[in-house]
Amino acid sequence: MNTMLRKSVLGIAGLAFTGGVFAGPIAAHANPVDAKPVAVAVQADKPDTGKLIPHGVQGAQSKIDLTDEQTANAKAIIAATKKAGLPERAAVISIATSLQESKLENLGHLGDRNDHDSLGLFQQRPSSGWGTPEQITDPEYSTLAFEKGLKQVDGWQDMPLTEAAQTVQVSAYPDAYAQWEQQAADIVAQHWNS
Repeated sequence: MNTMLRKSVLGIAGLAFTGGVFAGPIAAHANPVDAKPVAVAVQADKPDTGKLIPHGVQGAQSKIDLTDEQTANAKAIIAATKKAGLPERAAVISIATSLQESKLENLGHLGDRNDHDSLGLFQQRPSSGWGTPEQITDPEYSTLAFEKGLKQVDGWQDMPLTEAAQTVQVSAYPDAYAQWEQQAADIVAQHWNS
């Protein structure tokens, strides 16, 4: 039975080899006019999850579906983070903070619903020295201002997200930032190299 099995395997291998030999020259003489271009998608390496969420997520996670405008704002935060020369983790902290503060919407003055004079993606306040209303509602400026504050926090890279964000933002709800860490990491993983 071993002899019969061996002959069958060798026979199949021989057919595969012969088919390849015959298909090769035929394929080489195919009419190039009939050939259609093939688009090849090259996926850049995504950032390492260990860099994006070094402490793991804390608590229950929230997630929202993003509009095109919100996605554009997230991409603007990533671009500003790169411009500042900061790593992916800074983008995760920034996006999670913006998700909590504005749901990644570049908010103008909201009238009576407004928290004092808070504006923009990070709900920064002109009266607290974050900049002019025009500056704060510029996604690049507001991100760089937030990350300037982040860089001044000793050891921010080693802190849980909520501690790093709270140290910069000084929010009345300091633990709220943690719920957005997974979505922020997913956004950075998707858009960091795009």
